[in-house]
Amino acid sequence: MKLSFHGAARTVTGSKHLLHVNPDKKILLDCGLFQGMGQDTVSLNSEWGFEPSDISHVIISHAHIDHVGLLPKLVKDGYDGKIYCTPATATLAKILLVDSARIQEADIRYANKKRLKENREIIEPLYTEDDAMKVFPMFETVPYNEVCKMDEGIDLLFTDCGHILGSAAVNLKVKEKGVVTRLTFSGDVGRYRDMILRSPQDFPQADYIILESTYGDRLHDLVSVATDKLLEHIIDTCTKRKGKLVIPAFSLGRTQEILYMLNRLELENRLPALNYYVDSPLSVKITEAVKRYPGCFNTGVQHLLKRDDDVFSFRGLKHIEDVQDSIKLNDTNEPCVIISASGMAEAGRVKHHIANNVSDSRNTILLTGYCEPQSLGGRLKRQPAEVKIFGRPFLVKAEIAEITSLSAHGDYEDLSQWLSCQDNRQVKKLFLVHGEYDVQVKFRERLIRKGFVDVEIPDRHQVFGLNG
Repeated sequence: MKLSFHGAARTVTGSKHLLHVNPDKKILLDCGLFQGMGQDTVSLNSEWGFEPSDISHVIISHAHIDHVGLLPKLVKDGYDGKIYCTPATATLAKILLVDSARIQEADIRYANKKRLKENREIIEPLYTEDDAMKVFPMFETVPYNEVCKMDEGIDLLFTDCGHILGSAAVNLKVKEKGVVTRLTFSGDVGRYRDMILRSPQDFPQADYIILESTYGDRLHDLVSVATDKLLEHIIDTCTKRKGKLVIPAFSLGRTQEILYMLNRLELENRLPALNYYVDSPLSVKITEAVKRYPGCFNTGVQHLLKRDDDVFSFRGLKHIEDVQDSIKLNDTNEPCVIISASGMAEAGRVKHHIANNVSDSRNTILLTGYCEPQSLGGRLKRQPAEVKIFGRPFLVKAEIAEITSLSAHGDYEDLSQWLSCQDNRQVKKLFLVHGEYDVQVKFRERLIRKGFVDVEIPDRHQVFGLNG
């Protein structure tokens, strides 16, 4: 039995890990899109490191695009088996993959206009909306905590890992040549005491663990302080400076958290009387989908739902879907809050909002989550005097602020708590993925001190043998 790593290896996006059970069975864990990797992004998303038609099964941990975003290309390139995930993940992935396909097609149309003018050969998108639609009949949904017999000698169990709606740790029990091997892939591990979701569950004892390490060197601020910090930025930017507060936010997870906090401020009679725009059709669709799974919410939200039937709505909230209405937001001088995708500010409408507002000292760009260092969000975090957007330089006069406590990824204490259900003497090897290398090195040292003897940091396309 072997394990090879083809994405999210010494980087954070493009999650893809391949379990070679025998020459006839290969299980792909996640099939994610690389994002925010600068000029390398296209080539990284074009090279598999394996043959898609050789894959027997695909298992998806959750619906974020860096974990599901290459499924249409995988199918297009020859995969024809089942795709296992939780019911909520299937619902969300269908929305996100169609949106991703439309972005691919729009980007290629724009690029080809330039290429035609330059008499260069036109290029094709990674996949189209039609390719995305072919994925959906292949989803095989499995509820949390129910054993699914995927194949002869291969059992799958999903446990809730509290990262986003439907997110799961993948627990496999594989029998090969009479020997049973237990492998757990964390997907992305969420926060304990998350404001909306349940805390991560304990998981069965494993021989091998593949663990995300995004914040393996960091302790987050308490989630409870995020609402007050958000309110401070609203008052300072919109009330005092009469400016715009622009919040890049992932459509799935982060947008719902921000809406939930604003709802709580209204319930507490603390929400300033302003217009609050969600400028993302995708975010609107996903928020509606999230409402269909109240069983995934924690007990606090469950209790709130008894007196507030929509915890993601409040006075002043306006949803922007039409692109012309989005453009009009750049022409208005009204103090307001604009919540828009994408979270790394690397694509989508928020990139236009930043371009139009970053050079005005009345405004604030409020970053609320992880950003790849090369992404626009990552570059803004470094507080530059000037930043390039759409190939043009912009002076950075707006305040660049950050709320670190909103991350959907656990910090090193959360990750350690998630591992605490394991007898580390039985864990033969622990692989760190989904993290920057310098962070992983620090986290490996911490894990070794906690008694995990063999901790590896795989490189892309690296292969490891597993000894039962």
